[in-house]
Amino acid sequence: MDKLRMIGGTPLHGEVLIAGAKNAALPILCASLLSAEPIELENVPDLQDVRTMLKILQQMGVTVSFPEPTKRSRIILQAAHIPRPEATYEMVKTMRASILVLGPLLARMHSAKVSLPGGCAIGARPVDQHIKGLKAMGASIKIKGGYIQAQAERLLGATILTDMITVTGTENLLMAACLAQGTTILENAAREPEVGDLAELLVKMGAQISGLGTERLVIEGVERLHGAQHTIIPDRIEAGTFLCAVAATGGEILVKHCRPDNLEALLAKLREAGLKMAIGPDWIKASMAGRPQAVSFATSEYPAFPTDMQAQFMVLNALASGSATMTETIFENRFMHVQELNRLGAEIAIDGNTAMAQGVESLSGAIVMATDLRASASLVIAGLAAQGETQVERIYHLDRGYDRMEQKLTQLGANIQRMK
Repeated sequence: MDKLRMIGGTPLHGEVLIAGAKNAALPILCASLLSAEPIELENVPDLQDVRTMLKILQQMGVTVSFPEPTKRSRIILQAAHIPRPEATYEMVKTMRASILVLGPLLARMHSAKVSLPGGCAIGARPVDQHIKGLKAMGASIKIKGGYIQAQAERLLGATILTDMITVTGTENLLMAACLAQGTTILENAAREPEVGDLAELLVKMGAQISGLGTERLVIEGVERLHGAQHTIIPDRIEAGTFLCAVAATGGEILVKHCRPDNLEALLAKLREAGLKMAIGPDWIKASMAGRPQAVSFATSEYPAFPTDMQAQFMVLNALASGSATMTETIFENRFMHVQELNRLGAEIAIDGNTAMAQGVESLSGAIVMATDLRASASLVIAGLAAQGETQVERIYHLDRGYDRMEQKLTQLGANIQRMK
C-alpha cells in the first residue's frame, strides 16, 4: 500500500495546472448510457474513481476508447448495446457515485439492477431521495438482496421536491427526466457547478432543460438523445486545495486552468486568512507571507463554503494566529482528520458538528493515516507545513480524487515522494 513521505517547511513556488473535475466527470460518464451514439469527452481526470466508473460502464456493454492512448484525458464512450444493465456490489462498494447509473439505465433500458452503496466513512449519504424521485416518475422499485431493482415501461414527468439538497440525487433524476414522457420539475435542486456541467452535456445531446444554475430545474422529456462532444470543467476542489497549500506553507503559485467564479465563497475566506490573490478568467495568482489569520466558517450547499474544502482549510486554522470554529452541516462524521492533525501538534477540539482550533506557531512531522479523500489532502498540506518528516499512509483515498498530486507538488518545490 502506497504512502507519501515529505519533509516540510519549504514555501511553494511555481505553476500548477488543474485537472478536470472528478465530481463532474462521474455523472457525465454515466450520461453516456442515455444514447446509443458516441459521447466524446475532453479534460477527463485520470483518477481511481474515474477508472472504476469506466469499468462499471464496460461491464454493462459500453465501449470505451482513448483516441490518444498516452493521453487518458480524452475519452470516447458508446453505449450502442447494454446487454447487462447492472452495477454489481463488487464495483459499487468501492465508490458510492456508482448509484448515478440508476437513472440513465431506467430511462433508456427500462430496467436497472444497482447495488446499494453501503456505508461511507464520512456519513450516511442515503439514496432514498433517488428512489423517491424515480417512484414519483412511475418506476417500480424494490430492494432485494442488497440491490435496487427498478422497472419502468417509460418514466413519466413529475414534480419532485426532495427532502434535502442532494447533488447525486439531482443528477440521477435530471438524467432520468431527459427521456421521460412529459415535463419533470425538480424543486430544491442542487446548484453545484458540476450539476450545471452535466446539464450542459445533456443539452448538447438534445435534452430540453431550463433553470440551469437555479434550485428549480424544468425538463421536457424527449424520445431520444444523440451523441455529443463536451469538455469537463476544471476541478474547483483541486484548485482550492493548492490555494490552501500555499496559504499554509507560504510562497507564491499560479493556479492555471481553473474557474475562479466557482470558488467565490472559499476565496473570500482565504482573503480573510491573509492570502493575497490576483484573479483572471481562468487563473489565480496567490501568495502568502507569515502566519494565516484564524477564520471561522460553516459548510453548506453551493454557493456557500464547500464541505469538500473543510479539512484543507482546517490546516490553516491549526497554524493561524488566533482561534476559529468550523461547523460541518453536510456530513455527520467528517472530522476524522482532527485526531491526525493533532498528532502533528495541532490543538483542535470537537463539540458535536463543530471543531474549534487554537492556532499554534508550527506543526511537527509524524506518521499519520488518511481516513477519506479530503482528509488525506489536509494531511498532505499539514505535512508540507510541518517541521521535519511526515508520512501519510493509506493514500489510496487521495488517488481517488487528485490527479498526480505529489508530482504537481514536486513541481512547486515541495520535498515529497511516493513510497511503496
